[in-house]
Amino acid sequence: MNHCLLEVEVIQPPTVRYTQDNQTPIAEMEVRFAGLRADDPPTQLKVVGWGNMAQELKSIVSVGQRLLLEGRLRMNTVPRKDGTKEKRAEFTLGKFHPIGQASNPKGENSSTPSPSISQVDSASDQKVPVEPESLNWNSSPLIPDTDEIPF
Repeated sequence: MNHCLLEVEVIQPPTVRYTQDNQTPIAEMEVRFAGLRADDPPTQLKVVGWGNMAQELKSIVSVGQRLLLEGRLRMNTVPRKDGTKEKRAEFTLGKFHPIGQASNPKGENSSTPSPSISQVDSASDQKVPVEPESLNWNSSPLIPDTDEIPF
């Protein structure tokens, strides 16, 4: 099964186009996410949303905003100018969740509200708000960097 979850930063705003046959909206945007290791450079990825998701992306998402994306990853073959073909990854969006607020070059905050995140306190069965800064995603690789086999 192909299901991905990525924490990204939007680097190109969503653009919407429509299919010729039934005018289904398609939104495309470029995002960037950090590598698994500290010395890995950030990776850019094209994200595509279809239908109502495309309209939501266009109206809600802005450059600099951090998102949590859920969806499928696939490889596309695209022609280069020199006639050769290149494979590029493309992320087909299923759901997206804003994380915090968009960073603005002028230092102002975006109008996008921060999502409220809560957890249930087991002693009182009450919802307790959790600060987004306290949430940590473990992005460490499953395979260790060192090889303990002596040969």
